[in-house]
Amino acid sequence: MAAVSFTPAGPFSLTAAARFLEICTPAAYEHSPDGVLRLAFPGDDGESVIGCAVRQEETAGGPAATVHAEYTRYVDGRAVRSTADGAADEAVRAHIARILSLDIDGTGFAALADADPVVAGLQTEFPGLRPVLFHSPYEAAAWTVIGNRLRMDQGGRLKARIAEEYGQAVEVAGRTLHAFPTPTALRRVDRFTGLPGLKAERLRAIADAALDDRLNARQLRSQPIEFSLTDLKELPGIGPFSAELILIRGVGHPDVFPVHEPRMHQAMAAAYGLDAATAADTARLAAIAAAWRPYRSWVGLHLRSRAQERAAVCR
Repeated sequence: MAAVSFTPAGPFSLTAAARFLEICTPAAYEHSPDGVLRLAFPGDDGESVIGCAVRQEETAGGPAATVHAEYTRYVDGRAVRSTADGAADEAVRAHIARILSLDIDGTGFAALADADPVVAGLQTEFPGLRPVLFHSPYEAAAWTVIGNRLRMDQGGRLKARIAEEYGQAVEVAGRTLHAFPTPTALRRVDRFTGLPGLKAERLRAIADAALDDRLNARQLRSQPIEFSLTDLKELPGIGPFSAELILIRGVGHPDVFPVHEPRMHQAMAAAYGLDAATAADTARLAAIAAAWRPYRSWVGLHLRSRAQERAAVCR
């Protein structure tokens, strides 16, 4: 088992992160009274699986406390040691940071509240919350295929079943978790229980795309937003809504306003007291959201979190 620590730049609360996952249907995360966030996920290399336990001793006031993570990396079902050059460990460290948005400098986020009382209220309501991502752009893309035209709870159960049947079981801080199948493992599955043939075909295509490096988080985040959305929409079964979801919740781009996300638009309209015409005008909403730069994704998540808390709805 290896260990790594993160010093958050700006506010961060592991408790807030865990709470978000608990009410988010795709995550299917169960409450953990010991304060440990347990994660199991495919590595970015397409073959490894990571089991990870994250802890933070939160303090009242002052800077965010250090975040500690202990992890084990598995290849072909066996725990593997660190490589001599440390490249694999650095990749895991970067991956964990990305999932928790700890790779983003959040020191300027609080300042948005000075000019926007809605943002101020959201930050007070959800102190220390940052976007908690799907484990990878690959897993986010897989979710969009699995969950298409299904209720959230149905899609969540189906995704969990695929993880249990075809993913790897790992022990994380005394509990057994099932990671979603790696792209390599997913590509080998001919038929998925409960998944129609077209979805199965698209799911294998997503695995191929990941193995071809077309779902590279670093690349998708570094290039212009419109380029990344175009690239993602070239994948089978990925439309405008899904592309935005992958870029925001899979890649972890911190500054995207989702044009095709009606639930976020509804939450935004409610928060700002907008009339129906304005609420349906994405250009007008985008103009309001311009004041959230460079954290438009973060404020959008806070708005959705408020809606989830009040209506138990998650994308």
